[in-house]
Amino acid sequence: MIDIRTNKIAKEFLLPFKSGTHGQIRHARLIAAGTILIAHMDLGKVCEYDINGKELLSLDIPAVWSAVPLKNGNILVTSNKRFVREITRAGNIVWEYLLDEIPDYKISSPQLAMRLPNGNTLINNWFNQWNNKLDASNLPVQAIEVISGKEIVWALRSWNGPLYLGPSTTFQLLNDPDSISEKVHFGDIK
Repeated sequence: MIDIRTNKIAKEFLLPFKSGTHGQIRHARLIAAGTILIAHMDLGKVCEYDINGKELLSLDIPAVWSAVPLKNGNILVTSNKRFVREITRAGNIVWEYLLDEIPDYKISSPQLAMRLPNGNTLINNWFNQWNNKLDASNLPVQAIEVISGKEIVWALRSWNGPLYLGPSTTFQLLNDPDSISEKVHFGDIK
């Protein structure tokens, strides 16, 4: 962790891994508890560490891409195995969205999911243009919003100007009242 005010390392610890550099970790985030939640893609685990690197939680999630803490204490995960799940800290599935079961939209590679203030879930999709050809007659979606009952209420396709988003791999919600930057500061971390 780097203190951006001083550009100095504030905290550093080693993480376990088993593969080369590309597939190790997809997302790591400092959460409100002052701990770090990490999606270990190569280990197939979501782990939480204290600020000194001690593992506090480990949940088996195959091919996990991202892990986002929710207000209720659960964790929202995406996986290259083509699902989005809300899981408890005990690893129980509370809600699951199987991406192969979407009738009208092809989600080729889910990257990130966020729970919106209205309770809906926003899921983004990365389109791998290196291995797949873009079909102009059936452009893939870059993001969908789904209700808890799994119905899609909104989809984003922006493959042409003036707002070309391309094969976006992630998104960030601005003005998020639950932003960790509003709750945890480097001065608070010992």
